[in-house]
Amino acid sequence: MAQSRQIRLSASFWEATRIALDSLRKNKLRSFLTLLGIILATTTLIAVTSLIHGMNLYIAEKVSNMGSDGFRVVRMAWFGPWDPKKFFEMQKRNPQIRPDEYEFVRSQAVLVKDIGMMASRQERVSYKGDSMEDVDLEGVTENITAINNVQVDLGRGITYEEVRRHAPVVFIGSDISKRFFQGKDPLGKTIAIGGNPFEVVGVAKELGSVFGNSQDNFVMIPIESYFKTYGSRNGIRIIAKASDQMRLAEAQDEVRVLLRSYRHLGPGQDDNFSIFASDTIVSLWERLTATIAAMAVGIVSVFMIVGGIVIMNIMLAVVTERTHEIGIRKSARRADILSQFLVESSVLSGSGGMFGVCVAWVLAVVVRNLTSVPMALPWTSILIGVGLSATVGLFFGIYPARRASRLDPIEALRVER
Repeated sequence: MAQSRQIRLSASFWEATRIALDSLRKNKLRSFLTLLGIILATTTLIAVTSLIHGMNLYIAEKVSNMGSDGFRVVRMAWFGPWDPKKFFEMQKRNPQIRPDEYEFVRSQAVLVKDIGMMASRQERVSYKGDSMEDVDLEGVTENITAINNVQVDLGRGITYEEVRRHAPVVFIGSDISKRFFQGKDPLGKTIAIGGNPFEVVGVAKELGSVFGNSQDNFVMIPIESYFKTYGSRNGIRIIAKASDQMRLAEAQDEVRVLLRSYRHLGPGQDDNFSIFASDTIVSLWERLTATIAAMAVGIVSVFMIVGGIVIMNIMLAVVTERTHEIGIRKSARRADILSQFLVESSVLSGSGGMFGVCVAWVLAVVVRNLTSVPMALPWTSILIGVGLSATVGLFFGIYPARRASRLDPIEALRVER
């Protein structure tokens, strides 16, 4: 008995699905206009989800090159809502990071496995009459390439001895190598940085771009060579890696305490420097994308409601059109007619959801390939989009389905076909 009932329900479900798909095929324009709200809602949901997911991956993988165990100490860094008053207070209160402060922290810290110093500015780089403007010039200690996860493609990085004796050597990014040495060996060649000669000792592997801005447009020279030419008063930052990822917070606290003590800050005084790690950037970005996602949910909700109302009206019209058929089928159980119309409305809206997913997928591929905006389509958003659209159809199909199931069979059979 139970098995025959299950077979009857399965047949009823597939019959309702077949009728719904047949209705879609016969009334293409009406079906498209009916499902336009659902399509727009699903497309918006999937597109925004793809953008947010892609940007989250992008930020985690490319914008933050510190790794999960790295952090930086800078003069000032701003996270959170913009407050001009506090920003200008920080500018007045926070002095520049100095080389002696770096040396003190490096000699005293025990919870960091590596620590380095970097200073930077933009400079003109030239080679045999050709030049590039606004190149990132970075004065670095010998371990910065390793701390910043910069890999060597040709040659080597800068050594401790070269830092110590102010050697005129340079480690260049792939943009510089392609511009000046396309098809040639750059090692041993001399380029001019701000008019000063430096010998190329290595080339970095390509890092790519962030939001369309190249990360390979840089040259690295020994930090002491940098100080010799540009001074040591501005732009210094300390870059470190914790001894273990699980002790990242402890390592940051240790460096904070050391720098506070070196600067003679009292217990009631605020830090006059900033420390941040990669998770700070990622969490800040996720808070921003959460706001974008909330706005998208509001827009999607409006589209879904409008689409659901349209589907309900169309299903009511379908009930009127098929009154005679319903009268014939009243020999079946009332629940079968109810389920048939519920399945039809769900299939209709689910089809709109699938169409919206296809549109969003094409849009994501086009945007990802033609622009610098990262797009990544998570499978969960596809399931949510189709499932939500089918649920909307089911909800807004309840009233038309109940109306169909309650028709008087005799009155329904009197309606002319």
